[in-house]
Amino acid sequence: MKLTVNGEVREVTSTTLAALLDELDYAPDFLATARNGEIVPAAERSRCALKDGDRIEILSPMQGG
Repeated sequence: MKLTVNGEVREVTSTTLAALLDELDYAPDFLATARNGEIVPAAERSRCALKDGDRIEILSPMQGG
């Protein structure tokens, strides 16, 4: 299916947000995620079903000051 991940259209096989993070090699411990503009808490990622055309944002904290 095609998803837009952080502004980039990607063809993926994952059907849940948790599986997508794994497919894209993200370490899920320190991430914030959203699907179609709605925040998805870490505890809900495995139940968050993805659909063709969804917009996914994956953010990780940056060090600095």
